[in-house]
Amino acid sequence: MKRFNKNFSIKDINLLKSQLLHWCQEQDVFYWLDSNNHIDSYSSYDAILAVGENCSITLDTTTNAFNLLNDFQKANNDFLFGFLTYDLKNDIENLTSNNCDRLKFPNLYFFQPKKLIFIKNNIVTFSYLNEFKTELESDFQSISTQLINLKESENSIKEKEIKQRISKKSYLKKCNQLLERIHRGDIYEINLCMEFFLEQRKINPLKIFTKLNSISSAPFSCFIRHHNLFLCSSSPERYIKKIGQKVISQPIKGTAKRGISEVQDTALKNELINNPKERSENIMIVDLVRNDLSKTAIKGSVKVEELCGIYTFKQVHQLISTVSSEIPIETEPISILKNTFPMGSMTGAPKISAMKIIEEVEETKRGLYSGSVGYFTPDGDFDFNVVIRSILHNSDNQYTSFSVGSAITTLSNPKKEYEECLMKGKAMKQVLTEA
Repeated sequence: MKRFNKNFSIKDINLLKSQLLHWCQEQDVFYWLDSNNHIDSYSSYDAILAVGENCSITLDTTTNAFNLLNDFQKANNDFLFGFLTYDLKNDIENLTSNNCDRLKFPNLYFFQPKKLIFIKNNIVTFSYLNEFKTELESDFQSISTQLINLKESENSIKEKEIKQRISKKSYLKKCNQLLERIHRGDIYEINLCMEFFLEQRKINPLKIFTKLNSISSAPFSCFIRHHNLFLCSSSPERYIKKIGQKVISQPIKGTAKRGISEVQDTALKNELINNPKERSENIMIVDLVRNDLSKTAIKGSVKVEELCGIYTFKQVHQLISTVSSEIPIETEPISILKNTFPMGSMTGAPKISAMKIIEEVEETKRGLYSGSVGYFTPDGDFDFNVVIRSILHNSDNQYTSFSVGSAITTLSNPKKEYEECLMKGKAMKQVLTEA
């Protein structure tokens, strides 16, 4: 299906971004992906807005999900935007997800947008399906004159209203149980997550995302609406990208807080680089990613382009590795996702054993948290993030949730792992109480 494209040169891109976000709020479905101008040798766009369903696939089950997505992607050879929830692991392996789910996101959703807007440097490209191209000029005028108005909340949220699904005592107990399983050889790394939640409160998702994005400015941020469901994400992590015959995965493992002074910040950064526990976390997941990529790779093509690179964000320092592979030209895009999902940074290793144990010890169904948001191109390329550092909201039942986690290894100290979780959740809690 052909698209009509028109470019505009825009002087104030930041203003346009705000105008686009306000303009799309009337849509039942929209996807906003924003790199926040992070320098990335593999980035294609600075930001993308996708609105209007031309056709879509929604799956509430996990049965045969990847095959159905494969059929949908082949039948609609265009840009497709959507999400994969963590629980699609059940379609790949003999696994289940029986924990409580209060958010009620579908397990998989992708759509072909009627209207796409791409931002790269100061060039904005409107790409509309041909049958909607007559709306392009009027949309541009409407966006350009959009007023920016984030209304104040009527009743501010108190920090005590944000509840913790797992108490500190329970978390420490679970962490010690996992260490016992690591010491006896069941697993050698596992990602333990905990949920924070808010019940029976209205929130303003646009205001929440705007605030979260301003204090984190992460390279894989996204704001999506799926009817009554919202995701406000400040994710720093790329799950996987395909460019032609090249596949890239960039797992994050290893976290340190920012310092209050330049001297302290540098010291914390250097401590992270040289921390044996944090480095071992990252290296174990790199090995897992190498194994996952090898399932579809040309023999001998899997490479670690960067191991434990140190990257600084507004809230934290992170260790990020880059693993790549070359695939045969006939490889189907969905097969790459199926052979690498869910991302190793959110499971642990060995992967299947870790996922089984996660279901035993966690008390909330992960759903879209630990899943992925991204898009396919008409050429069969794709780019997907990891849904972390995110606030999820169901406006029908007024339930809001964010989860955080840390990697448990033989070198873990349960109290420090708990403190890491609180550090990762700080931005989300701040946003909810200030927005």
